[in-house]
Amino acid sequence: MTQNEILQWLQEVQHPAKGDQSVVALGLVDQIDITDNSVHVTLAFPKRPDPLKNYLVGAVQACLYRHLPGGTAIEVETTVKEPAKPAPKGIQFNLDQLREVRNIIGIASGKGGVGKSTVTVNLAVALAKEGFRVGVADADVYGPSIPTMTGTEGVTIEMEGEDENTNLFIPVEKYGVKWLSVGHVSQAGQALIWRGPMASTALKQIILQTAWGPLDYLLIDMPPGTGDIHISLIGDVPMTGAIIVTTPQAVALSDVLRGVNMFRNPQVNKPIYGLVENMSWFTPAQHPEEKYYLFGKDGGAQMARNLDIPFLGQIPLVQDIREGADNGEPVALGDRPDSKAFCELAQKLISRT
Repeated sequence: MTQNEILQWLQEVQHPAKGDQSVVALGLVDQIDITDNSVHVTLAFPKRPDPLKNYLVGAVQACLYRHLPGGTAIEVETTVKEPAKPAPKGIQFNLDQLREVRNIIGIASGKGGVGKSTVTVNLAVALAKEGFRVGVADADVYGPSIPTMTGTEGVTIEMEGEDENTNLFIPVEKYGVKWLSVGHVSQAGQALIWRGPMASTALKQIILQTAWGPLDYLLIDMPPGTGDIHISLIGDVPMTGAIIVTTPQAVALSDVLRGVNMFRNPQVNKPIYGLVENMSWFTPAQHPEEKYYLFGKDGGAQMARNLDIPFLGQIPLVQDIREGADNGEPVALGDRPDSKAFCELAQKLISRT
């Protein structure tokens, strides 16, 4: 006798409550052990009790007695077996590509329009000028502007890997920084990127499915606001801390407070390296010594004091910064006075990490 023969015999044992399907067809026969003069069969039932379990055990025994030679020892026992979990569908994210990244810093704001991406791009360039290995993940799904600010629009993103679940994006390298943006892949790679109904899937793919290599800093240009996408992103990406970007107006305090509370939430609990005040004043190109406080004066510093977080500095609103962003040449590349603000910001961040 063989295991196959016994399985054939057990096809006769049917489950009355399962459309008379056999115990074999239902997968209840978990194990068959055959020795010289004995047969041991184990039936595996789900955790939920089957009211016909004892009946099936007796039916299996009776079936074996009919087919096996007289004197054969027959034993039938039962066990509990959890159903196999279905294989996960879609892209499976892990943290492998972040193992060599020393600092992962989210650049966030409570709302849009505060120049968060401008700060991210120029801070990255300033850190690279200091000799650090830097990458930027543009996770601003609502308006990915980093391709424009870095002059990398239309660049074809290469990939490496064996299939769509293991493919890795190869970031664009320019100005000493590795860049990857939703804007780089939302056209040619759209079918690959937008796999799930939630934008958070695409953002996690940009961050976790990219061959970053060794980095001292990975800056994540986060979407504006504090919604579900942000919570999902923070929960799945091991950020070491965050920087909050604001403008000086007193009415911006409530937006900053939401951003700060998001990172201070006990379920998130990420340190905030500090607050950056953008568009602190306007200086005409023809009169570099003049300052016009269009949105109020020192509002960011007051916010930082009220919220007990470090104040990292002020970024002026000057034409060179705007032109650099539009032309794909970050102002931090130069040595003009307006680039010094980003260099000072980089130095303060370095001292806190």
